[in-house]
Amino acid sequence: MRQAAEATELEKRMDYKLLGQSGLRVSEMFLGTMTFGEDWGWGAAPEECRRMIDVYAEAGGNVIDTAVNYTNGSSEEIVGQAIEKVRDRFVVCTKYTLTLDPTDPNAAGNHRKNLKRSLERSLRRLRTDYVDVYWVHIWDPRTPIEETMRALDDAVLAGKILYVGLSDMPAWVVARANTLAQLKDWCPAVAIQVLYNLACRDAERDLLPMARALGLSVGAWSPLAGGLLSGKFTDPPAGSLPATRLEPASLKDQELSLARRLGEVAADLGATPSQTAIAWTMARWPNVHPVIGARRVDQLRDNLGAVEVLARLRGSDALEELDAASRIELGFPHDFIADTRQLVYGEAGLRVAERDATQSLRGPRL
Repeated sequence: MRQAAEATELEKRMDYKLLGQSGLRVSEMFLGTMTFGEDWGWGAAPEECRRMIDVYAEAGGNVIDTAVNYTNGSSEEIVGQAIEKVRDRFVVCTKYTLTLDPTDPNAAGNHRKNLKRSLERSLRRLRTDYVDVYWVHIWDPRTPIEETMRALDDAVLAGKILYVGLSDMPAWVVARANTLAQLKDWCPAVAIQVLYNLACRDAERDLLPMARALGLSVGAWSPLAGGLLSGKFTDPPAGSLPATRLEPASLKDQELSLARRLGEVAADLGATPSQTAIAWTMARWPNVHPVIGARRVDQLRDNLGAVEVLARLRGSDALEELDAASRIELGFPHDFIADTRQLVYGEAGLRVAERDATQSLRGPRL
């Protein structure tokens, strides 16, 4: 990977946070690499991918997120080649679960055999002897979570992974996994990944409150809802829609209405819809890191500008406007609990200050 010879407009724009309850420093936004490689017909060529890594690094980004199956392995290979000479400057993350061979029943899932097979393959492609964060890609109900967490702990003890992450799992599974890890003195997960954006706020029901209570960082994938929130469909350039994985005919009126409202709010902020949508995910939950992906350098540069928009969004009425335009019903038991607070606590009880979610984790035992 080339070294930046001089400062750019994006250089060192990002700040850093601790990953979960670990001491690992990670940038505000993660670079997603599912678009790295042309094997799936819509990704970026290797040279463009290397340029995107350069631009991301110049902006202060240090987390690169890939997976063993992305673009049939090309994503990991491109990342490995691009950062080989400066590997230790990056927090390299990859994932396993998805099948490596559809004809082999043991080439998929979260069991020990697939973990070992997938991890060894990823290390070879990434040209490294360790992965900073190893994500379980998705919940596999057929594998006991005890087996998965113990196998991950063994990989940590072997020095092949440094930290554990859990992706696309129900909140109760994550909570059970980390409770078992705490009980057995295994390495717990420090972060989760979830689908989260203005158009899909389901994670607010259980996953995000759980992550806050357990001190977990959150990688929010698809912060632009597959392109819906980028302005492609409400303000297409040159009168035609650019290439996208979303089909315009599949969009609902409610989704298009949200996209139009986002465009109006973004214009008031002096920002693009993409920047505003990405900034929104960080403004509402401080432990959320949007996973940004792009097929071109100019798209990535635009997305990175969300860091500059974040301060303006927090200090304006725009945050409430976007919340109102996209709010969801939390459903039972959340709405029921909120509606019965007066009955449960009484007038005096409602004046009791809420406990900081981290107090019970880090405070002294009583």
